[in-house]
Parts: sequence; structure tokens; C-alpha cells
Amino acid sequence: MNKIRFLQPSTSKLSVASCIVLSATGLLNFPLSAQAQTKTKAAPAAKAAAPVKDIVQVVKPPIALAFIDAATNASDMPGGNLMAGAAHGAQSGGGFFGALTGMAKGAVGGVSDRGNAFGNTHTMGFSSGKYVDVSVYTTKNPSLGDAKQMIPSVMNLGESLQLNAPVPEKTTPVIVDETPLEPTYEKPKGKISVYWGCGETIRPGQPRTLDVATASMDDYAKFFVMRGKTTKGARWQPGNPAWPNKIDDRKVPDTASLVGQHQFVGNGIPESFKVNLGAPQDLMPAIELQQTKKEGAVALQWKSIAHARGYFLSVMGGQSTGGDSGEMIVWTSSELPDFGFGLMDYQSNQDIDKWIKEQVILPASATQCAVPKGIFGENGAGMLRMIAYGSDAYFAYPPRPEDPKIAWEPDWQTKVRVKSVYGSILGGMGDMGGQSKSQKEEKKPKATDLLKSLFGN
Repeated sequence: MNKIRFLQPSTSKLSVASCIVLSATGLLNFPLSAQAQTKTKAAPAAKAAAPVKDIVQVVKPPIALAFIDAATNASDMPGGNLMAGAAHGAQSGGGFFGALTGMAKGAVGGVSDRGNAFGNTHTMGFSSGKYVDVSVYTTKNPSLGDAKQMIPSVMNLGESLQLNAPVPEKTTPVIVDETPLEPTYEKPKGKISVYWGCGETIRPGQPRTLDVATASMDDYAKFFVMRGKTTKGARWQPGNPAWPNKIDDRKVPDTASLVGQHQFVGNGIPESFKVNLGAPQDLMPAIELQQTKKEGAVALQWKSIAHARGYFLSVMGGQSTGGDSGEMIVWTSSELPDFGFGLMDYQSNQDIDKWIKEQVILPASATQCAVPKGIFGENGAGMLRMIAYGSDAYFAYPPRPEDPKIAWEPDWQTKVRVKSVYGSILGGMGDMGGQSKSQKEEKKPKATDLLKSLFGN
């Protein structure tokens, strides 16, 4: 007597997408794979049990999709307002002279609630502040040019944000110069060294050093170990209205909060697109980092941040080794060697948890670390960066049915990412120049002094 044993769909060669299609068409009622087994002994006749098989739920993409990226920047570096003013002046359409005007305003402490730019959530920033990038898309209107985001009053930006998509630029013909050129090549010089791990002293076996003048491609591949898989978030492109933009470039107030109901309104966006954000999706507090020099090492201590999932620190600097050669130096708080460049941005919850277990990312309970003595030398300098990861969150309506036999056809979905970042010079800026904090605050640079320094007069 032959008995048919049904295998689970996951053991077949069909993809998940194929299973969804087959399920929708009813073809998945047939077994995906079967094996025949012959019994050697007769058995009493019995009622055959019905085969049990998994049901693959049909999941359709949402009609509308929104992304909200929230970032808090903090820094103790001087000149932040100056550089931020230059960027804002240039973006407002003033070009080079607009940048100079904005820079001058920043130098004298000029305050403006305008000049916000899309993409600030992905930079460390020259000045402290809070940033939000938002974008929305709908399949019912792929060329959507503008939309509105109704916001809670605690955001302190009025009733709504104006979202706009960029207009596709006209392509211009590229002139190809066929004049032959003789390539020139100069052999690189210098070294790159990597240190890792918190502590006051350099650990045995460190650093890992790469001599760029003699390294092969295989050496480069083995040397540059970089984790980090920043997921997709808000985007500013045709068909994806986004905020901020040139029409609505208001800055996010320091008192702003994202907690409450956000509604997206536009041609092709479902009327049901109303998402409520809670405290875990709010703008995170600024990182408060204290640096203390201790016999050559630098002790780092910070206040715990609510809803932080983990922390990561890195320092990048260098020192001259004589002539035109030098050494690039990188240190990270990881217990494993890692350049850390890819970890200074949003990461998924799963990756953060994985790298915490691997001791690459510090856990949420961590409040201190130390940069070992002797890494950057007496004359070396390092740029310190720190990130506190929030948790990414997904919202959808209507909710996914618990019964797998019922297809899920969401009207909309929203993804929210949150982080807080900090930038400084290793050792801090508090004692630079031999002046006390009160002395530095008393004298503010004049706009004329700034322009003189720019043009060398």
C-alpha cells in the first residue's frame, strides 16, 4: 500500500512569490512535492487522515507608502551656525553671495526659521538641531507632484507641511571629446591603521595596518571590514513629494515632537491615510557626551537616552609621518575590527540586535567608553562621532488579517526611522585656545571680520 506524504512548501523549489500566485489561482491545493513509500507489513484498514499543509497568505503592496526619518544632531564644535548659515543661504537661490550672506548671519548669531534642506537627517551637521525628512508615494498617481501632511500641534509647525516632488530635468546632449589623453598615475603613499575596543590601553594585536603603497587588491578586501546596511527611507524624486523643499523650507523647532496623528492628503492618496506615532517614534533627545582626558586616554561618558536601542562611537584622524606621507587612523567602540563608516546611519532593528550580540554595537545600558592612550599620538587629532540608534517602526491599515486564508490588501503603509548623532573633536572643545567658556562667549565674531578672513584682507 502506498502512502502519499506531503512536504511543506518551503522544501519545494517554488519561490514565495510563486506560492502566492498559485494560492490566489487555487493551484496550491495540489501537493507541491510527493514521495511514495511501500509498507512491508499489512495493516488494518483505517480512515486516512487529511493531509496538513501550510496556507500562504496573499499579500498585496499598499496603495500609498510614506517614509518619515527623524534625526537629532548635537555638537560642541565652534562655527556650526556659520557653516549652516552658508548652506542655507546657498540653497535659497543666492548662490555664492547668498552663501556669504548666510555665513555672515550665522557669524553674528542671526536666527532664521527658514533654510531647512531635505537630506539633513543623513549628515552629522555643522550645527545642533532637529531634522525630519518625509516623502509619500501612491500607486494610483505615480506622477504625484505635491501633497500635504497634516501634523499634530506639538510639532509646532502649524497645521500642515507642504510636500513637493522635484520636476524631472531635461537631459542635455553630452559632448564627447575624442582627443586622446595620456593617463598619469602617481603611486599612493601612506598607511591606514585601525584600532578597536573601549579601554584606556591599546589591546594586544592592534593595530591592523595597511601600507597603501604596497597593498594588493586582496589586501584591501581583507583590511576594510565594514558592517552597516542602511535601509531605505524618505526619498526626494519625481512622483515622491517630500518635505522639506524650496517651497516649504521651515526648520524643525527644538521643541518639536512627532507624537500624535499624521495624515497624508493628495491626489491618489487614500482618505484613510492617518497614522498615529508614539513616544518610540518621536525625535530623540540630543546626545550629552562628556570627554575627560586621563593620562593620555580619553574617557567618554553620556546620559542614557530613552528608547535608544544601542550606541556606537568612532574616531577618525591622522598624523604626519614625515615628508608628504601620513597615516590615517580609525578607532571604533566595537569589540571586533570594523571601520564603522557604515554604522553611522539608520540600521534595522534586526541588525542592531545582531551586532549588539556580537559586541560591535554597545547595548542600550551602556553609558561609558574610553579611547585608548597613544592611538593618535601627541600631535595627532581625531574627529569623534557617536550615534544612538532608535527603533524603526512600520504602520499599515487595515491591519494584517490573522487568518492566512484572507488576503491582506493594505490601503497604506508608513515606515519611521529615528536616531540621534553627535560630533566633536577627540578630547572636546572646552579648553581649546586656552580660553574659558565665558571668555569665548563674550566676544562674537563680526561679519566684516569673517569676510576679511575669507578673502585674506
